[in-house]
Amino acid sequence: EAEEDCHSDLVRTDDNERAGEANLQAELQMFRAQWMFELAPGMSSSGLEPLPCRASSRGPGVKSVDARGKQEIAKEEKAKELFLKAVEEEQNGALYEAIKFYRLAMQLVPDIEFKITYTRSPDGDGVGKRCVEDNKEDDKMADLLSDFQQQLTLQESSVKLCQPEVDVSQTHISVLPMEVLMYIFRWVVSSDLDLRSLEQLSLVCRGFYICARDPEIWHQVCLKIWGRSCNKLVPYASWREMFLERPRVRFDGVYISKTKYIRQGEQSLDGFYRAWHQVEYYRYLRFFPDGQVMMLTTPEDPQSIVPRLRTKNTRTDAILLGHYRLSQETDNQTKVFAVIMKKKEEKPMDYHKYRYFLRVPAQETDHSFHVGLQLCSSGRQRFNKLVWIHHSCHITYKSTGETAVTTFDIDKMYTPLFFARVKSFTAFSEKPL
Repeated sequence: EAEEDCHSDLVRTDDNERAGEANLQAELQMFRAQWMFELAPGMSSSGLEPLPCRASSRGPGVKSVDARGKQEIAKEEKAKELFLKAVEEEQNGALYEAIKFYRLAMQLVPDIEFKITYTRSPDGDGVGKRCVEDNKEDDKMADLLSDFQQQLTLQESSVKLCQPEVDVSQTHISVLPMEVLMYIFRWVVSSDLDLRSLEQLSLVCRGFYICARDPEIWHQVCLKIWGRSCNKLVPYASWREMFLERPRVRFDGVYISKTKYIRQGEQSLDGFYRAWHQVEYYRYLRFFPDGQVMMLTTPEDPQSIVPRLRTKNTRTDAILLGHYRLSQETDNQTKVFAVIMKKKEEKPMDYHKYRYFLRVPAQETDHSFHVGLQLCSSGRQRFNKLVWIHHSCHITYKSTGETAVTTFDIDKMYTPLFFARVKSFTAFSEKPL
């Protein structure tokens, strides 16, 4: 009996120790779950109830429910950690490792993909940190001008826009005064407003980048394009931003449209068939910064016509010259209105033609064409499309002063004009900005 009592006491002691270890493991598991829950995004430890380390007055059912909820939260956090790790591996090119982590994460939580906010990373070197660093780099690039100016100001030597990489015996361009450098930059822009070359020049060095962002240059460019209507900078942050964002026509190329249609021909002499002709022709429009515009309608292809449109003093007889203006409508649409006419050429009178008899000379008239176009953007390029909205012919009789107007219907024959950049138009500078 004594042995049986001793044996029963040992069994009770082992059961008590096992129960204590079980309680300790349960408390440890609940502490881990609470800790993982506090680390979850958007959660703060202040809003959580303290987890008791000892037995409390709550029943075992409530404890099991809380423990189960903590375990679910811990499982979701582990799945998020695995999923973000998979994203990092995929960005690094390790697709096999990424698939393995994706699979482990979805085994824990099948819809973990829709619960990721991508705002934090489980460890400090993960995706979240990289995203933060990228945002910092973007902010730095956005304020690149002030950064370059600060770097040049903090240099120990005398402030120069640029320094030669190797020692040269000749005079370096950085020795020139700022006024001379800015005058050279105005020659680069030229009277044709070649801002593309100015942007390429800014890629040379930090000093040239600062000169190319000079507000006075961009202000003069805006005045050339919009005149007095751009006195106020609002709502744009700079004159350069106004040039890039405000609708305008482009000067470094030509707007071209191609039209095709089928025309019925005359019937054959024997009456067995009737011919059909395919007609194809082009319309060309080139704008200049001084408000002038050239228009040409011809069946010749762009390869032969575009070189002739480089200057306004071309010898092509069919070219129409005129002026244009930009109009900002109330519906926030920019339209281009132009009045163009044929070049006037004085022809000497042929007196021998009327030597033996007198003819009544034809009545002199002036022909002008009024054109209305809507400026649009298509694809990745900006302000590269002109859509026809009006086209009319005005005939003025000089003897009476009367004007006859003929308005053309805008149909499928008036195809939109698309911009094509021409490098030769800005290859030479005739005068500075």
